[in-house]
Amino acid sequence: MSSVFPRHTKSHLPTISHGKGVYLYDQAGKQYFDGSGGAAVSCLGHGDPDVIDAIKTQLDSIAYAHTSFFTSDPAEQLADKLIEHAPEGIERVYLVSGGSEAMEAALKLARQYFFEIGQPQRKHVIARRQSYHGNTLGALATGGNEWRRAPFAPLLVETTHISACFEYRGKGENETAFEYGQRVANELETEILRLGEDSVIAFVAEPVVGATAGAVPPVEGYFKRVREICDQYGVLLILDEVMCGMGRTGTLFASEQDDVRPDIVAVAKGLGAGYQPIGAMLCSGEIYAAIENGSGFFQHGHTYIGHPTACAAALAVLTKLTDGGIAARVSQMGDKLQKALEREFGDHPNIGDIRGRGLFRGLEIVEDRISKTPFDPARGIHKLLKKKTFEAGLACYPMGGTIDGQRGDHILLAPPFIIEDAHVDEIVSKLRIAMDQVL
Repeated sequence: MSSVFPRHTKSHLPTISHGKGVYLYDQAGKQYFDGSGGAAVSCLGHGDPDVIDAIKTQLDSIAYAHTSFFTSDPAEQLADKLIEHAPEGIERVYLVSGGSEAMEAALKLARQYFFEIGQPQRKHVIARRQSYHGNTLGALATGGNEWRRAPFAPLLVETTHISACFEYRGKGENETAFEYGQRVANELETEILRLGEDSVIAFVAEPVVGATAGAVPPVEGYFKRVREICDQYGVLLILDEVMCGMGRTGTLFASEQDDVRPDIVAVAKGLGAGYQPIGAMLCSGEIYAAIENGSGFFQHGHTYIGHPTACAAALAVLTKLTDGGIAARVSQMGDKLQKALEREFGDHPNIGDIRGRGLFRGLEIVEDRISKTPFDPARGIHKLLKKKTFEAGLACYPMGGTIDGQRGDHILLAPPFIIEDAHVDEIVSKLRIAMDQVL
């Protein structure tokens, strides 16, 4: 009998033994290809000697020091390196322990910013349907994942949601992709005016939507229009790059590909590559100056923020992604993965869409490809696919509720950045085995 409180009380999971490169091994000796990096976390694979050495070296010096008393060299160096590669205008880094913490910090900073500059009437946050921004109450309230929100609805602060930019599901027959993007972006202005043009704090979005909808990229021009609207009404743009950032979509920051400037951006997952729990909230110099020249104190904090050992690990990861050139190969390998998926499943009657950027790819599963009709949720197609891919030796990320939180199924792929051509073939062949068994 286990004393662990698991994610699912009816699950019977194998016990992990070790990992090496792109593979995981359980105690029975079975090998699994880590096709989703856990939850898009293990970008460097497992057992990276440079990251492990960085952790060991830091432990020999100091494992932990509270940030109300000390800063540390790893924290300072990590922040400098993040800013070196950050979007234009981003000047400060607030180091936390994960993605939900990063988004919680982003939301609280956005509210405090307006309080500091004399606009306390701003209280509303706008996000998008079918988004996910974390599991703390503030982040959960901001996200548009109805399945996750429903049990906790009475505890959540009010957040309004507009349409996602989901071309496969939302574009009209007579619309171009650009026209569609402008239409759904303009919903933001409509919602700002409905709430009161001087009452909105921020608009929150994932540049490439992750787990909830399955690697959905925006259409060209969408985020440029969003930025224009935010600027017009003095609304902050918060980009959630917890899953899609840190090289996952082919550039270190996912927003680079849409040429959009955030006011606040959250990163995590790939920042620590799974070697230590870490995340970061980055903000513009203007926002930081409002705090510095106002109260001087960000009314927020957690015990483990700026953890020296976690920062040492993340610095080693970030150095490999940037100076080591590992992030630069993500686009190339991502293109190979996309082409392989299209060759194998492009004509499959139950694969409606194959999408994404870099090594962040999604396959949407449908009952009928022509009409895009999803399977009956009662069939639990994503659950069956998770079971069968795992049996085939592939750990990936199937999810349900792709369309509206209830209907739709997809598989998310987010393999380590160190994959080679043979690994692409392995992903596709093992997916094929599971697809044939389930569909």
